[in-house]
Amino acid sequence: MVYMAGFVVVEGIDGCGKSSVASRVARGLGKRAVLTREPTDTWMGKAVREGEGRETSPYVDALLFMADRAQHTEKIASWLAKGKLVVCDRYYHSTVAYQAANLKDVFEGDPFKWLLEANLRISIHPDLTVLLVIPPKLSLERIRGRTSYSRFERLEFLREVHRNYLRLARSDRSIVKIDATKDLDTVVESVIGLIRKRKL
Repeated sequence: MVYMAGFVVVEGIDGCGKSSVASRVARGLGKRAVLTREPTDTWMGKAVREGEGRETSPYVDALLFMADRAQHTEKIASWLAKGKLVVCDRYYHSTVAYQAANLKDVFEGDPFKWLLEANLRISIHPDLTVLLVIPPKLSLERIRGRTSYSRFERLEFLREVHRNYLRLARSDRSIVKIDATKDLDTVVESVIGLIRKRKL
C-alpha cells in the first residue's frame, strides 16, 4: 500500500488518554511519523505554560495559544512538505473547545464561532482528527493522582469543553469520535486503523 504525507490530530478533554494515544500511534507508524504537540517546546509554547499559573485575561490565554499555533503550523507544513505523517497531540480544536468555555461569561456573542474562524485562518486543516470521547466525571477520576491540577480541570468547566468538542465534531466531517473509555491498546489500534484506511 502506498501512503502519502498526512496530518493527524488527537484531541479530547483532560484525562481522555490523548497524549498516551498520540505517542503510541506515532511509534506504531514507524519512522515516517513525526510526533508533535501543543503547547510547543518553543519560547512561545513556554509563554503559554507560564501563563497557566497566573491570573490573566481569558483573551490573553486564547491569543497566546493562537500565537504558539501560528508558529507551530509553519513547522508542521515543513514536515508535510518532506512527506512525513504528522501526529499532533492537540491543535486548534483545543483552543476552540477550552477557550470558548473560558470566554463564555465575558465574550459578547458566541466565542466558539469567533475562535473557530480565527484559528482556521492560521491553521492547516488536518486530514484526520480523532476525538477521544469520555464522560467528564470519569476524566477527572483518571487524573485524580496528579500532583497539581490545571485551572481548567473542574467538572462543570470540562462539561462545557466536552460540549464544545461535540459541537466541533458535528460541524467537521474530518473529526472521528472514538470511545476513550476502552482500554489503551484498543483505542490505539482503532486510531491506527483509521489512519491506514485513509492511506495516510
